[in-house]
Amino acid sequence: MNPIAKPDWAVEQLALFLSLTEDYGRPRGRYAVGAEVTEEDILGQAHVIEQIFDRVEPEWLERQSLSFNPNMRWNGHRETAIRVRAAILRDAEIRENLGDNAPRLSASSLHPWVWDGAMSLWQSGHFREAITAAARKVNAETQNKLMLRRPSEVSLFNQSFSADPARAGQPRLRIMPNDGSDTYASTQRGARALAEGCYAGLRNPNSHEADLGELPEHEALEQLAAFSVLARWVDCATVEFAE
Repeated sequence: MNPIAKPDWAVEQLALFLSLTEDYGRPRGRYAVGAEVTEEDILGQAHVIEQIFDRVEPEWLERQSLSFNPNMRWNGHRETAIRVRAAILRDAEIRENLGDNAPRLSASSLHPWVWDGAMSLWQSGHFREAITAAARKVNAETQNKLMLRRPSEVSLFNQSFSADPARAGQPRLRIMPNDGSDTYASTQRGARALAEGCYAGLRNPNSHEADLGELPEHEALEQLAAFSVLARWVDCATVEFAE
């Protein structure tokens, strides 16, 4: 199950859908006498819960299509809503008892530059393209911070994280104050190395290797997390301009 930012809200939305469709279990979806529920009410709530389904049980639509009955229109959604509600409510208990209580990473908790760049492609399952889009966004935001148009990607980060003093047209990013220590030098060197790994090792293959299959979602999330670390360092760094 993918993490949900507000599980209580999700459970509330599922319960509302189940309440709206409570009398829809009879053939052709006839309501009980006096019920004040419209098809529009149900359709509006279905739009919300389907997104919850996608997050918690991504294979729900395939599972539901196997037992589809046109005369019992909302029964499939009701069954899925019950399953998903139980999954949310008992997730912590299940993971604890099955030995899988490790912390989980949500893409929406990554640095905004990364997730804003990747989100639309990610949600449609284009994971490699999402990583490329996130890489472009981080590159563009770094250029904006430094007020540069050139260079870009590996050259940009090698230059901006250089331990050398800033020069005309070559401002620097400083993750920590330059106190002349080994820690300062290793921090700048590490930032350059991470940036090169992100762009040379992740962004380039995802962008240029047409024969590569789609990444598994968990591997793609790991790659996004690497860009998120880089983005956060850039965002928090101070800029040193030439005097």
